Amino acid sequence: MNEMFSIAGKVAVITGAGGVLGGSVARSFVKAGAKVVALDLRQEQLDARVAELKELGGDVIGFVGNVLDIESLENTAKLIVEKWGRIDILLNIAGGNLPGATLNPDQHIFDMKISDWEKVTNLNLNGTVYPSIVFGKVMADQGEGSIINMSSMAAISAITRVPGYSVAKSGISNFTQWLAMEFAMKYGDKVRVNALAPGFFIGDQNRAVLLNPDGSLTDRSKKVLAKTPMNRFGDINELNGAIQFLCSEAASFITGVVLPVDGGFSAYSGV
Repeated sequence: MNEMFSIAGKVAVITGAGGVLGGSVARSFVKAGAKVVALDLRQEQLDARVAELKELGGDVIGFVGNVLDIESLENTAKLIVEKWGRIDILLNIAGGNLPGATLNPDQHIFDMKISDWEKVTNLNLNGTVYPSIVFGKVMADQGEGSIINMSSMAAISAITRVPGYSVAKSGISNFTQWLAMEFAMKYGDKVRVNALAPGFFIGDQNRAVLLNPDGSLTDRSKKVLAKTPMNRFGDINELNGAIQFLCSEAASFITGVVLPVDGGFSAYSGV
């Protein structure tokens, strides 16, 4: 039974590997025996992540790359195939938000910076679409592979203050279903595309809106927890098991799924 959940020996590309979530998944994959290709836009964070993963005894290589630069992604794909012969897994972790695309409680949609809206929607949507096309082509040609995207609770129901991020993540959910259909119908049942919809986790990007300077909960946090039946925030490592499952043979008949990992947030009506 345990072999069904194994990803040992699989070649896994992780975008945004220098970040908190990307790092957590990368460590989990190295420990599970996968060969990890770490991608990040920032050289310093990438170097630190690759060094950390190698200390764990993993087969790891790193590439500085922009998920919005298709030519750069294509060059990276060639180098990966030259080194390891294939690409089995793509984890589209790169993403984020910008202050100008996040509304303060006293702001209106008309106050949003359109330039930041464009950056946020481009990064969070096309920053998943472009790697999926480039690395997915390798998977389609070899007739096997698994892509995992990152959707959000913001794609399931409207969440105040984050319009750009919400629109982009809604696009990710739809793109996940569309690409799953496309690959299964044209390249066979072993090329799969799924997504996670994480609930609320405290990280670098949202810390200021979820925690006060003294560490106490903000009003926004209290609203989140009031709608989370488990009554707590998630630990970033709690995403790793779901990701590994979806990449393994145990999920061989699962494609086009957007899986909430949210402590029950999306299931609870609030009543």
